[in-house]
Amino acid sequence: MFGTDRRVVVLALARMADAVTNSFLIIVLPLYIASGELALPGFEGQTILGVPLTLELLIGVALALFGLLNSSAQPFTGRLSDRTARRKVYILFGLAVLAVTSFAYALVESYEALLVVRALQGLGGAFVIPTTIALVNDLARSDAERGGNFGVFNTFRLIGFGFGPIVAGLVVQAGPYSLPFGASLSGFNAAFGVAVLGALVSFTLVMVLVNEPPIARADATDEVAIAIFEADPGAGRLFDPIFVLGLSTFFMAISIALFATLQGPINTRLGQGPTWFGVQFAAVVIANIALQVPIGRAADRIGRKPFLVGGMALLVPSVLAQGLVTSPWTMLLVRLVHGISVAMVFAPSLAIAGDLAQEGHSGTTLSVLTMAFGYGTAGGPLLSGFLFGYGFVVPFAVGAALGLLALLLVITQVEETLEGAALPSVVSGGGQ
Repeated sequence: MFGTDRRVVVLALARMADAVTNSFLIIVLPLYIASGELALPGFEGQTILGVPLTLELLIGVALALFGLLNSSAQPFTGRLSDRTARRKVYILFGLAVLAVTSFAYALVESYEALLVVRALQGLGGAFVIPTTIALVNDLARSDAERGGNFGVFNTFRLIGFGFGPIVAGLVVQAGPYSLPFGASLSGFNAAFGVAVLGALVSFTLVMVLVNEPPIARADATDEVAIAIFEADPGAGRLFDPIFVLGLSTFFMAISIALFATLQGPINTRLGQGPTWFGVQFAAVVIANIALQVPIGRAADRIGRKPFLVGGMALLVPSVLAQGLVTSPWTMLLVRLVHGISVAMVFAPSLAIAGDLAQEGHSGTTLSVLTMAFGYGTAGGPLLSGFLFGYGFVVPFAVGAALGLLALLLVITQVEETLEGAALPSVVSGGGQ
């Protein structure tokens, strides 16, 4: 695709199929938990330490569990792939776990059992995400094509993640389905079946069409650690740039994930159904699909930092507006603007991290960003489920405030890494 390494395109297609699995569940699980088909815990409706255990909070916990375990394990799986100098075997293992656990959702009968399956799925995803990103980075032949590679990869991944929710809403609403011999299949089980299929397609593509390039094996004595403060006194900044990129990615992911937990209140406020919600949820991703490749390649030509700053500046008002709009169409519009801001941040952030990664350490370095994104997607539903009790606009106002903090950190603490970039860094002093 436009000169991109064939293996990057195959990995992107594989992640697209796998992303359908994840995005299906973001829409399906809240509906499933709220449907009455699943036995909920007896303490629902009670208050613990002043926090009411609402249905929205239970949904938030279920959605967040995947990201919490996934993200916590990613530095270790990324480091494991660096130490063994292998990526593919861990990707395949993780995809197999995702397929099995997606099938298991159809078998559970209680909320507690669903949480166990969700936890196992999160651990499986931890083997897929950092190793796939690291392999895409390994396949970049030079810094001048790294942003483009990540742009292509993210585009296809986001196609699956963006259109999955739309299809998920339609699949659930169209159920139950008639099967031969008088049997039937519920809309929820049909959706879980599609999620299984996505993971299996992804597994097949990687197994058959992707071969690994030779990579340096990382030193087994190295520790899995994230530097918070800048080690070079002459760098002219306080924080390590990888840490800042990870923190900014975390805040950005929170802003995206705030939306998912509030499906019921948003639909009620805007007078809409699940299909409208799926379209609005997907709008952020659709904007990314359209812009990831051109932004990634532009970042390879004129620099990474201008896009980071512009994207974070656009994110703040677009997130806040989601708590203020009162019609389905205006929500769709601000979600599209939100998606444009995310597109301006995502690929350039990964490209900077790839630029800064030492040889043989890309799995570890890039796992900081993938871990941060996972924590954000996990923390967003929990945060919105908790803050919703203080008012509809409050979760979105907090998300906008976090975006503003990320903007200030990126401006002051992240240097341009592309040699010969058209725009200079804001921070003077030592370069990268």
